[in-house]
Amino acid sequence: MIGRREFITLLGGAAAVWPLAARAQWLAPPTIGFFTLGTQEGSTDFITSFRKGLSESGFVEGRNVAIEYRWADGQNDRLPALAAELAARHVAVIAATRGDTTARAAKAATATIPIVFVSASDPVTGGLVASLNRPGGNLTGVTRFSAELMPKRLQILSEVAADATVIDLLVNPTGAITVSSTKELETVAHSLGRRIRVHTAIDRGDIETAFAQLKQLRAGALLIMADAYFGGQGEWIGALTLRDAIPALFSARNFAAGGGLLSYDSSESDAYRQIGNYVGRILKGEKPAELPVMLPTKFELVSISRPPRRSASPCRCRSSAAPTR
Repeated sequence: MIGRREFITLLGGAAAVWPLAARAQWLAPPTIGFFTLGTQEGSTDFITSFRKGLSESGFVEGRNVAIEYRWADGQNDRLPALAAELAARHVAVIAATRGDTTARAAKAATATIPIVFVSASDPVTGGLVASLNRPGGNLTGVTRFSAELMPKRLQILSEVAADATVIDLLVNPTGAITVSSTKELETVAHSLGRRIRVHTAIDRGDIETAFAQLKQLRAGALLIMADAYFGGQGEWIGALTLRDAIPALFSARNFAAGGGLLSYDSSESDAYRQIGNYVGRILKGEKPAELPVMLPTKFELVSISRPPRRSASPCRCRSSAAPTR
C-alpha cells in the first residue's frame, strides 16, 4: 500500500508534469493539410507561391505552422482516401488544389475543418459553395475559371493556325466538364468555320497513342482541354507537340516551357499565393463562410520563342489584368 507521503510525492510529480504537457500542446504550431491531385515534382512552383501567401499572413512553415502534404499523382480514385487521412489527423485547414475533384473529395471528408480550394471552374455551379460573395459552410478559395476560357483558347488557336480547317481536341473523358465543354467548343468551332475532332486520354499511354493518331492524320492544330492531370504532364505534352511540329495551345504555363506553341490561362501561381493568404487568415480566426471566393485578376499568354520544328527555348510571357472573352 502507498503511504500518505508517497502519494503526495507522486501527486506532486504529476502536477509538475501536467502543466508542461499542456503548455507543449498549446505551443505546438497548427498543421495545414496540403492536398492535391498533382505530383510532388510538378508542384514545386505552386508550393513556393502558397508559402509566399502564408507569409503575407504571418506564417512560415517550420517556424509557426506545419504542413502535411498529400499527392494523388494524377489519380482521381486516390483523392477520397487522402482527404479522409487529413480529416482524421484533425488538421487546422485543408488546402485542396489542382481541380474541382480535389475540393469535392475534401468536402465529402469533413464538414467542420475549413477548406480553401483552387477551382478550375464555377464553384457555385459545381456545388462547392452557395455563392461567390458568401460561400457558406466550410469552403472558400479561388476560382480560376480555366474551363470557361476554352472558347477563347479555341479562338486564339484558330487565328494562329489559320489554314487548319480541323481543330483536334485532346480531352480527359473522366473530367467533370468534358462533355459540356466539348459541346460548347463544337458550337464555337462551327461559328469560326472549323470542325472539332476529339481524342481521349486518361494516362501517358493514351496520350502517346493520341499523338500517334495526330501524326498519322497530319493534324494542323491541337487544342488541349483544361484538366488537372494534363496540367501535371504539361511540360512533357509540350515536348511531344514540339517533336511532332503540331501547333498547339493548352492552359498550363509549363506546356509552353516544354516546347508547346502557346498557353493561355489565369495565373496559377497567383492563385496559390491567394489561397496561402486565405489559409493564414483562417488560422488567425476568420471563417471561410465569410471569405468571398476570389476571382482571377492576372491572365497570361505564353509562347515559345521559336517555331515548333526547332528545339525549345525560354518562353516569353505577356500578361493582362483581364481576359478578352
